[in-house]
Amino acid sequence: MAGKKIPVHRELRKHKTMYLMALPTLIYFVVFSYIPMLGVVLAFKRYNYNDGIFHSPWVGFSNFKFLFQSGTLMHITANTILYNLAFLVLGVITQVGTALLLNEIHSKLYRKITQSFMFLPYFISYVVLGVLVYNIFSYDTGLLNNIRGLLGMEKFSAYTDTGIWKYVLVFLEQWKGLGYGVVVYMAAITGISAEYYESARIDGASHWQEIRYISLPLLKPTIIIITLFAVGKIMKGQFELFYQVIGSNGVLFNATDIIDTYVFRSLTQTFDVGLGSAAGFYQSLFGLLFIMAVNGIVKRMNPEYALF
Repeated sequence: MAGKKIPVHRELRKHKTMYLMALPTLIYFVVFSYIPMLGVVLAFKRYNYNDGIFHSPWVGFSNFKFLFQSGTLMHITANTILYNLAFLVLGVITQVGTALLLNEIHSKLYRKITQSFMFLPYFISYVVLGVLVYNIFSYDTGLLNNIRGLLGMEKFSAYTDTGIWKYVLVFLEQWKGLGYGVVVYMAAITGISAEYYESARIDGASHWQEIRYISLPLLKPTIIIITLFAVGKIMKGQFELFYQVIGSNGVLFNATDIIDTYVFRSLTQTFDVGLGSAAGFYQSLFGLLFIMAVNGIVKRMNPEYALF
């Protein structure tokens, strides 16, 4: 009978091979994603090591109240969102633009070599990146100050100047992620049928018109999906980037402190587990609401591009 529901045990028996293949992934998410969610209770407690997670005294919303009243939460939230928006917007522009330019190169060998060189920074560890940045901006031995010295200029104390780091961090993120993004968009461009371009050339279309009226419209679904995934992580900063490049330099915290680095310091320096958990819970909740709102807007405008 059409529409009749199949019992669970029959469904499991019928597709047991597929369910067994999915089992390791299911176990992974249960162990590393769902069970740790029990730790959310720490956001509402004054944690101490003697009583443990479940026997530490409840303090209600005191941890959240302190974060809001101190102004810390609003500051690190603003930094996290603004940095991620800069990463997202500039990332889409540079990656799509570079992919379109590479697509115009007719030499396959030159295109592959160029893609390989652009992809190399993606594999560089953030630890190595932090060392490279230090060797450039170090006051005593940095490349920048050595060049300034040769030119007869005064040394520049980069690690006490908050003005430059928002540009440095955004540049480093774009430089490191450019190659990976270009590969994704190049794959999408490769999937576009050559018949579209051939028809456009017969009609006398220029290269710019081919990009404007064929490539960009057909790349739109890929751009929207990648943007939605990025929006879902808009409250999750690039911890490795900020921690390895800035470290524990309190002078720069006003311009570079994000939620992730604040939580890390709360757990490893001030040992205030309650405040760190409250900030982490706020980060997760805000991110969930944000992605649901953005997905709702996309679904209303064009349901085909929505994630759910």
